[in-house]
Amino acid sequence: QVQLVESGGGLVQAGGSLRLSCAPSGSIFGPNIMGWYRQAPGNQRELVASISSSGGTNYADSVKGRSTISRDNAKNTMYLQMNSLKPEDTAVYFCNLRWSSLQYWGQGTQVTVSS
Repeated sequence: QVQLVESGGGLVQAGGSLRLSCAPSGSIFGPNIMGWYRQAPGNQRELVASISSSGGTNYADSVKGRSTISRDNAKNTMYLQMNSLKPEDTAVYFCNLRWSSLQYWGQGTQVTVSS
């Protein structure tokens, strides 16, 4: 069973930056996709950004140009750098791993952006 360990959430003022990190508990071999989703109260969970093991990236329009997703395959760690944060970015952010026909979720980390 793979567990995803997230870190980096918190409270930040509008215009500030945060970096989220996610690392699986074990080694991941073969093609996979890691990503960040977020869910605000009353809203559905939505994709923020994803990155494949080969480096291909995908971003939601709402964060494009303000966020950068990256990964260190040697450390099996994924990062999401978020800049120019807005109050509407406030949500619980969940790490996601799709690997070997299975999907795993982290526990979630709260990001709160104050105006």
